[in-house]
Amino acid sequence: MHRRWLVGVLLAGVTLLGACGDPASGPDAVPPAPSVPGTSPTTHQRAAASPTTPAKAPTVLYLGDSLAMENQKVLGRELRRDLGARYTSAPYSGTTLCDYLEGTGERSLVPDADKAAALVRSVRPDFVVLQFWGNAWGYTPCMDGITYDASRARYFERYAADARLLTEQITAAGGTRRPRIVWVLQGPDPITPDRVRRVNALYEERAAAAGDLVADAGRAVSPASARYTWAQYLPCTAYERAHPDYCTQPGSDRTALHRDDDYLHFCLAPTTSTPKPCPVRSPGILRIAREITRVVDEGARSH
Repeated sequence: MHRRWLVGVLLAGVTLLGACGDPASGPDAVPPAPSVPGTSPTTHQRAAASPTTPAKAPTVLYLGDSLAMENQKVLGRELRRDLGARYTSAPYSGTTLCDYLEGTGERSLVPDADKAAALVRSVRPDFVVLQFWGNAWGYTPCMDGITYDASRARYFERYAADARLLTEQITAAGGTRRPRIVWVLQGPDPITPDRVRRVNALYEERAAAAGDLVADAGRAVSPASARYTWAQYLPCTAYERAHPDYCTQPGSDRTALHRDDDYLHFCLAPTTSTPKPCPVRSPGILRIAREITRVVDEGARSH
């Protein structure tokens, strides 16, 4: 049974990364935040400050892959409600750090207008939140065919170099108003648990070197005593018990983080090939969004 499950999730993983893990619409939709019409998935969202808002409401830019694609509406809602934040999101499914680098041209899945530096220059954010699983299978051309399976040393060397270059480009674009980067740590992966651990360590090292921040959102979707052990279900939190829509199995006091057919993403709606935010209430996505919001809040209050 274990072997059959492992083969199944491997095949599902290949399919999902190729399809970018994008959820289809469903009946219990999370109310979407307003977006600016256009061909780019970039969305601009704003709300009035709440009584708990820091003295200066932060401007937040959110970039990432399919995990960010499915999270973006919920994160925007949390940031706007709790911090009164100005919020811009421009995730692209199937991407990794190099896709957001300027100078990658046709080898990138991200258009020039939505490169990290370009958006920093236009949006002038206080925080740039980066959420990337790590694209270990060479889905995007800008990785030049370097994959985790074929050459782990080259993969991590390249990933570290891209993280450093992306930090430098964001810094240069910010000028005298250099935004702080929030590196989002990823949750457990049942197929390559050590890879995720090392990618997270790379994010932590880069944040420490540049004076940036880390949001350990992955811990919020991990067992309390086993940070890198994958779990489809976890005990409901106090918040989820108080909001029953997010405690999917109240009789067992546990909630679903993943669908049976998708070990990577946290949206509880089926996946399709059309990129879009998650349309249903999904406990894993809310846990991730709340942790990112908490870190942005702390960062805003410390300045």
